Amino acid sequence: MSSTAAIAPEPGTPKTLDANRYATKKTIAQGMLDIALLTANASQLKYVLQAGNKHEFYSLMVGLISTSIVLQVLAGSLTLILLRLNINDPSRHYTAAVINHICLAFVMGSCVTNTIKMSFGLDPTIQRNNSV
Repeated sequence: MSSTAAIAPEPGTPKTLDANRYATKKTIAQGMLDIALLTANASQLKYVLQAGNKHEFYSLMVGLISTSIVLQVLAGSLTLILLRLNINDPSRHYTAAVINHICLAFVMGSCVTNTIKMSFGLDPTIQRNNSV
């Protein structure tokens, strides 16, 4: 079996999974989801700011959405720093691991913030009856 078997398998051999191609597709998909979440947060922030103090949880929602956006931007920035590190150099492994763990903490914080945020409801089509 040649070293390029994962790229172009020899005739008659079963196709194998190319780990690099899979990782690349997974990373691109994750990046698109991150952009979608950032766009959704920006849209929600716009809605809450337009609703103003009429929104029941105005201050809380602005705080949660802003926190989520900041955490997403920090995680993205750390990812860019991580991309610039040469992880083939063993002396960089510890630094890369620390940056990766901090980035993971920011992503987890963003997920928790978004979960809490969505429990307060942002759907402008739902009419709340406050006259009861």
